[in-house]
Amino acid sequence: MTERPSPDLTIRDTRVYRGANIWSYEKAIHLVVDLGSLEQFPTNTIPGFTDNLLLMLPGLREHSCSRGRRGGFVERLNEGTWLGHVAEHTALALQQVVGHDIRRGKTRQVKGEPGHYNVVFGYVDEQVGLAAARLAVRLVNHVVEADPEFDWEQELESFILRAERTAFGPSTQAILDEAVSRDIPWIRLNQHSLVQLGQGVHAKRIRATMTSATSAIAVDIASDKDLTTRLLGAAGLPVPKQDSVRTADQAVRAADRIGYPVVIKPLDGNHGRGVCLNLENGDDVRRAFPIAQEQSRRGVIVVESFITGKDYRCLIIDGRVAAIAERVPASVTGDGTTSVRALVDLANADPRRGVGHEKVLTRIKVDDAAIELLREQGLELDDVPAEGQTVKLALTGNMSTGGISIDRTFEAHPENVEIAEEAARMVGLDIAGIDFICPDITEPVRETGGAICEVNAAPGFRMHTHPTIGEPQFIAKPVVDMLFPPGATSRIPIVAVTGTNGKTTTSRMISHIFKGMGRKVGMTSTDGVVIDERLLIRADASGPRSARMVLQNPRVDFAVFEVARGGILREGLGYERNDVAVVLNVQPDHLGLRGIDTVEQLADVKAVLVEAVPRDGHAVLNADDPLVREMRRRCSGQVVWFSMEDPGSETRDMIDAHCRRGGKALVLNPSERGEMIVVKHGPREMQLAWTHLLPATFSGRARMNVQNALAAAAAAFAAGAPLHDIRQGLRTFSTNYYLSPGRLNEVDVNGINVIVDYCHNAPGMRMLGDFVDRVGDSLASSHDLARPSRIGVIATAGDRRDEDMRELGSIAAQHFDVVIVREDVALRGRARGEVAGFVAEGVRAAMAEGARCKQLEEVHEEIAAVRHALSRANRGDLLVLCVDQHAAVMSELENWSPQAQAGAGASDDAPAADPDYDPAPVDA
Repeated sequence: MTERPSPDLTIRDTRVYRGANIWSYEKAIHLVVDLGSLEQFPTNTIPGFTDNLLLMLPGLREHSCSRGRRGGFVERLNEGTWLGHVAEHTALALQQVVGHDIRRGKTRQVKGEPGHYNVVFGYVDEQVGLAAARLAVRLVNHVVEADPEFDWEQELESFILRAERTAFGPSTQAILDEAVSRDIPWIRLNQHSLVQLGQGVHAKRIRATMTSATSAIAVDIASDKDLTTRLLGAAGLPVPKQDSVRTADQAVRAADRIGYPVVIKPLDGNHGRGVCLNLENGDDVRRAFPIAQEQSRRGVIVVESFITGKDYRCLIIDGRVAAIAERVPASVTGDGTTSVRALVDLANADPRRGVGHEKVLTRIKVDDAAIELLREQGLELDDVPAEGQTVKLALTGNMSTGGISIDRTFEAHPENVEIAEEAARMVGLDIAGIDFICPDITEPVRETGGAICEVNAAPGFRMHTHPTIGEPQFIAKPVVDMLFPPGATSRIPIVAVTGTNGKTTTSRMISHIFKGMGRKVGMTSTDGVVIDERLLIRADASGPRSARMVLQNPRVDFAVFEVARGGILREGLGYERNDVAVVLNVQPDHLGLRGIDTVEQLADVKAVLVEAVPRDGHAVLNADDPLVREMRRRCSGQVVWFSMEDPGSETRDMIDAHCRRGGKALVLNPSERGEMIVVKHGPREMQLAWTHLLPATFSGRARMNVQNALAAAAAAFAAGAPLHDIRQGLRTFSTNYYLSPGRLNEVDVNGINVIVDYCHNAPGMRMLGDFVDRVGDSLASSHDLARPSRIGVIATAGDRRDEDMRELGSIAAQHFDVVIVREDVALRGRARGEVAGFVAEGVRAAMAEGARCKQLEEVHEEIAAVRHALSRANRGDLLVLCVDQHAAVMSELENWSPQAQAGAGASDDAPAADPDYDPAPVDA
């Protein structure tokens, strides 16, 4: 053991999961940390470590850790725990400092790598969580060995300010908290306050307290104070006399007409900026004019009569008064010994006060206007006011200028409430802040005197949700009620499909079924994002970002997501939960990538979808796959099985027992006429469709599509589709290029039977080979002359293991007479020819053992390989093209003619596409 620990803790890798993932049901940050020499030093071996850490972050004393009680983590520190675990709790504690109540975390050692740990913890704001991770590691290293350049107080303050920059304001946060309490999902659309509530067609947007229902015209009216006053006055509502001016001279003349005292303010101002009150003569107006003009974007200033009384804010939501607050301008009270400056500092030391809207109160700002106001009261900053003397520091009662609020919601006179509601209706705002100036809100303003001095669009909620005096008002509730009335739905159904093979075709089948029912389906797949049968983005869109894109589209009322292994490992799911999870199969593919080395680990990744099923949801599972069958234990909802096993098998016995308990399943029942897809629900059995009548199954020969049809029908049944709509969807879905590009597309090219498919791994090649055998035998029985040849153009991705590439070639050799090996455009880290070489090795090994294949060729460039295969095929032959760029290949097939291709050049590693050219085989 090293005598003295060194600050060696470092972050090797960082991932941000934005949805359910392999570590957590909720979003989380995942660090891979390296302890270095600190692996030899648990916390109890480092002198003073625990005491120093708790001194800097006392909040750690509240952490229960695995002990399940307050102080549990401190016990672990004293007993000795490793510093990766400490970094996890430190990151959580830092987030708690800025008000993010996050308590989820775990630390696990990386298998086979001593000193390396997976540190996983939850977060509210992604950027704050990442900053907390970085600061946590630096702090732990600092506690291990003091770093003279590490100033903890400065680092903590910088972290807090960073969190404040991205935090939601109190109004937005109040609405989000209410939405979350009602299980309404939300998505942050920018780094400010623009948020989407709900999904797809049910989505609503808010920006602070403006909503998607807020009228743009109403906002413009409220921004024009002159127009607002004229509209309210025309409706018979009490308003002050006013006029709009552009120069100081015009302001003085207007004040003379209206009568002193007056108020001047910018026409388009807000938050009380530029408002100057109680101006008693022309000189006061001239001095105040530049202050108002500085805050005006249009350069128009309003001069209006000064109404004496208290300042009240009436909050109107959906036409009804939701809250009323009295606003008291910023002030301090003298004690006879303390200066004004010191009194302000004491007031700002109140933990409830912060910068801007970060806390329930805003710090009092001593600016030029405040100093001028002090002088009007006969005071300077360093003067000592008398005991009990109230010293005003602002004229307006806005919370943003340091004012306080007193709740008066249940004290207002009904007539005043009616006036405020009528003012909001006149302007047309769904959420409005009506500013009253009157002696007492409990008395009618028409009798006591008073007026509406302003109507505000996007009023702040802080004075109502966190009043300085009085009971808080839960005003987010009427806002959410307005956007989502009781009984209204906020979510769209989500069906998520995963598995090693068949994901895209199954997703397309499900989408086709619901499209036939009139739904506006949003689908993501490896081909792109499709909204209502229109391809919006052509890319591999099987990850979480594409899912969020669909959920943000206002046309979509049903979502089908193809979910790939890579997206789950990289970012988690792009949503909270799926109503239906479909797991087709788990087979050895993509192994050796991102820490997934076994098929069992791959199954754990796929099972994330099953874990994301709610109690009222369904998991559609392949009962024929042992790894998928085990996922039933992770499902909170109901399991719907599908199986291709015959009656009497062990799997069917299990399904029958499941259905006797009221469960659901889809199975195949063979008969002399063929195979019937049967829906089982409890004791009932309902016939759905003959497999040989489904176009996608090629008269039942494409067994992979029989399985996909079972899964799609089970998913649609679980999602509530009627049987007749499921039947119609399956009967009208075919594998033509327009419905299912790149998946078993059948094309006749000058009498050559061409199949275009995306097969790229060994398990897929095994299923494709079975299809080739069935189709080939059918062609042979109907061919009058020589037996048709089977030609396969195959390839795989460069990120597969060497042995997986060889296995693909070996399987292909069992089913094709001629194998042509090509390569993808993206080699994924491999050298040109390397992937093809490994695949060819597998073909040669199988040929040596007597496989069907008699000729092996390598043509690396895809289009050149397609041209070469076409040139050597005869009429009646079966040509299977395993494609990468299916659109380019289909275009080549449509334009193919042997005469046009004769003598055409090819790439430098491909033979000329000449119909008479017979290249020498790599192996014979």
